[in-house]
Amino acid sequence: MYITIIAQKMGANYSQSSADFVGYLEKENEGLEQRDMEHFFNQYGDEISAEEVVKEIDGNTAKLKKKEPKFYSITVSPSKYELRRLQNSREDLKTYTKEIMKDYVASFNREMNGRPVTIDDIKYYAKIEHQRTFKGTDFQIKENQPFATKILQLKTEIRNVQEGRAEGNIKKMRKEIAKLERQAPHQQNGKRIVQGMQKDGNQSHIHIIVSRKDASNLISLSPGSKHKASEVEMHGKNVKRGFDRDKFFEKAEKTFDKTFDYKRNFAETYKARKDFVKNPKLYFAALMKLPANERALAFKMMTKTGLPIVPSIPVTQAQIALRVFKRLRRGAEIAIKSSSIGI
Repeated sequence: MYITIIAQKMGANYSQSSADFVGYLEKENEGLEQRDMEHFFNQYGDEISAEEVVKEIDGNTAKLKKKEPKFYSITVSPSKYELRRLQNSREDLKTYTKEIMKDYVASFNREMNGRPVTIDDIKYYAKIEHQRTFKGTDFQIKENQPFATKILQLKTEIRNVQEGRAEGNIKKMRKEIAKLERQAPHQQNGKRIVQGMQKDGNQSHIHIIVSRKDASNLISLSPGSKHKASEVEMHGKNVKRGFDRDKFFEKAEKTFDKTFDYKRNFAETYKARKDFVKNPKLYFAALMKLPANERALAFKMMTKTGLPIVPSIPVTQAQIALRVFKRLRRGAEIAIKSSSIGI
């Protein structure tokens, strides 16, 4: 499970409207029949229009400055292993969304009229998407890049020859391009994976847009807070503040496991991924204590996630440190950074 929380921006300033973002989330509905479209939903409704989402989010920004985010985007991306556990991706992910938004509010160290924040205190809208495309940050694109660069150079040379600016054997260069296309390490359906290509398989994920202000438009609830839990004096009163991101990510995993009776492997846990970056010795010690079948599955999952692991599994921690650690660390750091607002 990968969860990102991002304050929406447009250039140097925060966007003054959610219209562009909501429009972006409507892209998968283009050309579909009404019955096949995915609609926005929240705790109280299942077929909410894009126009209503924009109206409600944009109208809930009282006293926010231009340089403050008006809303946050939460993206929840279950792994292929987690998606396999679902019986009905659309309905199950809606159910899960409504549950983890309870985890979201429970992660705030805030009070509303002397009580903890509840789901009724926030304004959010969610949407299920079923498609993903390869981005420049994906490991497949990065590892295919040397081949892409050479192919582009050859295509430029061919064009120069065709237009009389250079001399060369076009047939030979085209054969070289075909060879490079086949040699690229990451392929999908017999074609080199390139940026913008649609990913195969079940790619269902959740986009959530949540207002910075509470539902009453009076109090700011920021998941981007630098504080997990603290108190500050405001207008002569002690006010609690903060958002515990670690708590939210861990609770979101537990909610998935409980809701769908999912048996989570060590390598899938947020804590394990965080330990890999912050305390690799502890991570590898825990990994090597796993039963053989669970350890093998953990390494398989790490490979599928895109962490470049060596083919043979080392036996001792010393071997791991030498043969695996340096190659895995960078990939894990990227994965962890994509899972939070700065751990």
